[in-house]
Amino acid sequence: MSTGGGGEKVGSGGSASAKTPSDFLKSIRGRPVVVKLNSGVDYRGILACLDGYMNIAMEQTEEYVNGQLKNKYGDAFIRGNNVLYISTSKRTLADGGG
Repeated sequence: MSTGGGGEKVGSGGSASAKTPSDFLKSIRGRPVVVKLNSGVDYRGILACLDGYMNIAMEQTEEYVNGQLKNKYGDAFIRGNNVLYISTSKRTLADGGG
């Protein structure tokens, strides 16, 4: 009799090993990311570190409001309760847009 609990995830996109959100966050440290806040403002930069509360430290940070660059910061700290999502950035100005 099989219980169906073989550790396989259904709909995992065909990857051999399932990644948890924690694995994803560890893997993107030091890489370009986009952080979207509940207010709709985007911050784009290099993810320096983050904690279990989703507090985020970023480097080379740019602030975008309605898609328009509004400000540039060397380092930025974002309190976790303001974060809507974190996404890896496919393209940045720093890496030549590709």
